[in-house]
Amino acid sequence: MPAKQKWVVEPPPDPELVREYSDALGLAPVVVSLALQRGFYERESLERFFYPRLKDLSDPFKLPGVEKAVLRLIQAIDGRESVVLYGDYDVDGVTSVALLSNTLRAFGLEPLPFLPTRMEEGYGLSAKGIETSLNGSVPDLLIAADCGTNSRDEAVILKEQGIDLIILDHHEPDSAGTAECVALVNPKLGDDYHYLCTAGVVFKVVHALLKSRPLPDFDLKDQLDLVALGTIADIVPLKDENRIVARRGLAQLDCTIHSGVAALKKVAGVSTPARAHDVGFKLGPRLNAAGRLDKASASLELLLCRDSSDAQVLAEGLDQQNRDRQALELKTREEAEQMIHDLPSEQRSHAIVVGSRGWHPGVVGIVASRISRQYHRPTFVVGIAEDGLGKGSGRSVKGVSLVRALDSARDVIEAGGGHEMAAGVSVREEKLEEFRIAFVKNVAEQVDNDTLIPKLVIDREIMFKDLNLDLLDSYELLRPFGAGNPQPLFMSRGVEPVQEPRVIKEKHLKYRFYQNGIELEGIYFNGLEKDIPKPGWDIAYTIDRNEWRGRVKLNMVIQAIRKASKF
Repeated sequence: MPAKQKWVVEPPPDPELVREYSDALGLAPVVVSLALQRGFYERESLERFFYPRLKDLSDPFKLPGVEKAVLRLIQAIDGRESVVLYGDYDVDGVTSVALLSNTLRAFGLEPLPFLPTRMEEGYGLSAKGIETSLNGSVPDLLIAADCGTNSRDEAVILKEQGIDLIILDHHEPDSAGTAECVALVNPKLGDDYHYLCTAGVVFKVVHALLKSRPLPDFDLKDQLDLVALGTIADIVPLKDENRIVARRGLAQLDCTIHSGVAALKKVAGVSTPARAHDVGFKLGPRLNAAGRLDKASASLELLLCRDSSDAQVLAEGLDQQNRDRQALELKTREEAEQMIHDLPSEQRSHAIVVGSRGWHPGVVGIVASRISRQYHRPTFVVGIAEDGLGKGSGRSVKGVSLVRALDSARDVIEAGGGHEMAAGVSVREEKLEEFRIAFVKNVAEQVDNDTLIPKLVIDREIMFKDLNLDLLDSYELLRPFGAGNPQPLFMSRGVEPVQEPRVIKEKHLKYRFYQNGIELEGIYFNGLEKDIPKPGWDIAYTIDRNEWRGRVKLNMVIQAIRKASKF
């Protein structure tokens, strides 16, 4: 059974401070309170949070390695050198290569973009990937984006062929050392900007390049929609400079100059104004679908496409691949759910490991993420190939390190590594049960009584009478929402339904709620699957602004319903 959530209400900030800043900034007290809860206690930091501006971006040369990268790029531009752009097959990698390609083309170069395939070359800068990307040629320069930091052997291969290497990356450096190259730009090697993804790193490098060698007909602000796509889709914290480029990039998404992005918005049903949610749940999955199931080159071709008709065809192709991905994911998840149900209780008490032949490696990570959230358990989902080698993805819960758990099972797995919250594993089919037992055992050793109880963290209790349009106007300044700045979760107590909910698409519930004389509408996505108690209720929800035919109203999106309580 899915884990039952414990509702936890965050303590409110000092009401005097809320009143002071609310009066000074002319903003709704509720919104100021939410910002204070997120740590913005000083007036200056609060204003920067509410009003992020491009002019507040720091000097790009402060990022270690940028100066060397820019000098080598200028050399390539002046010498009209041949350049290969080697990326990764996710949205961060694809948008990074697209931004590099647009920039270098504006300088008169003809870079050759390359993205490895998941099934053939595999992840990262690999020997096979290098061979394929070079295709018998010997370029002057190869730029690796979203990979390469730890590719020591591959860097040697390039050096032996006389090919210079620039690495633009954000992944964790290996304790054994980094790749030898002419320039390595990775914020993890410095003391700041650790929150950047590779699209943010590339933005910094391009910004520095344009400061050194201005191009009057190339406006970097026009490329910010690509940076926002990579930043939001890579789920890096939307803080500091990430918040600036994400806010400004979403605005650029509304008036994009990129035919491919416009076509993708159309097929995905993204309206104006574009939200971070649109990137995370509509645009990002479609761009990722190609790399998950086939070749990510289709996504890159779309982002680089300049013909609107061609872009429409490419976008429709990605949309179909995303539908295929969804069907494959659903089938895998249903099979995984049945396996979980059939496992002995001691093999799923603290963690979950399931695997099967036929599960596509492109969807096991998504399935692991969904199962981990549903059961609030660290989870590995493993797809097993015909040769019996399983490759899986893991997702964890706060307080449990997947790396530590993998280390405890080194004697039964082929390989494994990653981060505390997300990791990969290779394990033989005949060793899968041993891995499951070792994994569950280690997780049990890591957790305490509270770790595996999911928390529904409520940002603010509020009455219906305080949910008004004035609040909505100020609320917009909290955006964009995402990692590091989640959408606020509200709670209202003692709520009653006005009538039976309307069922939408055979799974969603549309309610009209009542509290102390005030009625509001709310939708509960997949609510028909939920165990909803008899009224009255406490409800947890997010809010959104909805405009239709010139009318503005507040929409509630229900996250949870419980039996009404007084405390």
